[in-house]
Amino acid sequence: MAKTSKCLVGGVLLGLLVSFCHAKEYPYRWVFVGGSLRTDKDVAAIEQIVQTGAEHGINGMVLSTGLDRLDRQPPECLERLAKLKEFCQAHGVEIIPNVFSAGYGGSVLAYNRNLAAGIAVKDAPFVVKNGEAALDSDRPARIINGGFEQYEGNQFKGYRFNDRPGEVSFVDTAVFHSGNASLRFESFGRFEHGHARVMQEIEVQPQRCYRLSCWVKTDGLEPRDAFSIQVLSPKGRSLAPYDPGVPGTTDWRRVVMGFNSLDQNKVNIYAGVWGGKAGRFWMDDLEVEEVGLLNVLRRPGTPVTVLSDATGTVYEEGKDFAPIKDEQLNFRFDHEPPTIKLLPGGRIKEGERLKVSYYHGMGVNRGQVTICMSEPEVYQIWAQQAEQMHKHLAPTKYLLSMDEIRAGGACQACKQRHLSMAQILGDCITKQIDILRRSDPKTEVFIWSDMLDPNHNAHGNYYLVEGDYTDSWKYVPKDLIIVCWYYEKRKESLGFFSSHGFKTLAGAYYDGDTLDNPRGWLDVLDQTPQAVGIMYTTWQNKYKLLAPFGDLVRERSK
Repeated sequence: MAKTSKCLVGGVLLGLLVSFCHAKEYPYRWVFVGGSLRTDKDVAAIEQIVQTGAEHGINGMVLSTGLDRLDRQPPECLERLAKLKEFCQAHGVEIIPNVFSAGYGGSVLAYNRNLAAGIAVKDAPFVVKNGEAALDSDRPARIINGGFEQYEGNQFKGYRFNDRPGEVSFVDTAVFHSGNASLRFESFGRFEHGHARVMQEIEVQPQRCYRLSCWVKTDGLEPRDAFSIQVLSPKGRSLAPYDPGVPGTTDWRRVVMGFNSLDQNKVNIYAGVWGGKAGRFWMDDLEVEEVGLLNVLRRPGTPVTVLSDATGTVYEEGKDFAPIKDEQLNFRFDHEPPTIKLLPGGRIKEGERLKVSYYHGMGVNRGQVTICMSEPEVYQIWAQQAEQMHKHLAPTKYLLSMDEIRAGGACQACKQRHLSMAQILGDCITKQIDILRRSDPKTEVFIWSDMLDPNHNAHGNYYLVEGDYTDSWKYVPKDLIIVCWYYEKRKESLGFFSSHGFKTLAGAYYDGDTLDNPRGWLDVLDQTPQAVGIMYTTWQNKYKLLAPFGDLVRERSK
């Protein structure tokens, strides 16, 4: 019995000793800094962050300022970067570029907007008139009673529901955009969920593109930007994750968005507020229409096919019709699509009906656009930018910005590879690492965790992705260092990657008013084998807690 007790005590002491010793081993104590280097004031603000961090034990700065498009920056920006590099070196703070995003593809799209991930439209019906072919929908989608003119009491004809008629939702015949009535929501903050919505099911054609719009007026709506439109499949998949950014108080304004029906023939249109707290708002003139060639992509993996509806003859671009291009290509649905212009001597006849298949890009949430990870030009761009970064910074570490990759897998470039989305992602990350190590084989590469984490986004049915990210972690090099950032799953995520041989680092903080978040991370990091560091991570440029954050990490490491 005594021997057993001694063993137990010895085991506990050994465990505490291991934990205590491990708490000292955080060689990477970083701060995340976003923004730009457009002005000297921008550089001064970053230098202040660096100085504060250095005084409190921070030794690395993850810098997200468009460093993977340096050849697009004016000379004065490069001069500011050189000045910042010198300042960081003098203060013992290493610059770690945050680069190569596929989910937020702005850097790549700055070189070629057609490299966006494509979503398929198949056999859209076009008809030729006056030398041009435009969409002529064979089964037009429509909203019943989109003007909210038909009602009984406070319930509206054609809609599956409007939340709490007579308590939250009302007919308003005094305030409207057009006609004689609108739908008004108010007092929703009195109820548990704060819902103030209307919903209608509509019929659509599979693999077609639609534009959805409505007019909205708000008065003291809280939270800010609470108004939303959602397009869901009958099983609940979101086909149009979009945040229209309607202010809390505004006169009538038109909200315009788009969606692809994917494989659905019916969708549910929701419009209104989820989790509303206060204020009121009005809706009117809810409309839907099929659109063709809007945001059409032109790259090798997204071909456009135009064929005769009657004979199946495939027509040739440049001979039968002029090259097709969306001149605005902004991934929004606020402009008109291009038409197909017939060429003299071509085979397409006046009045002929055509079937047109193509791929379009699409922004989600507040304009996030994913790029295609299967298109070779993407890697050519990244290779050129890696050379620029090495020339101007010569970093020894990089953080891959490969988070929240919310589209992909649908275009020919992806499908012809016969790989899962997990394999496509893993191959992309592996190529990124190879590119970054061409100049320095010893370069350490870090990556945001979510797309490799089964506790986070590494799964199927993810946004507009056609395919499954499950097991993506199996297809990346084991010396990749994982930056975990899902606080609620920190124990599971850190444990998962550690158990599979990866080193880890925690992305902590997220703009709260206390240090509870980093304390929670440190509690788990202390117990995680191969945990190498922690980062002060703010998305709102709030650095008032940076000094106590650094002190906390130093204190925990003593």
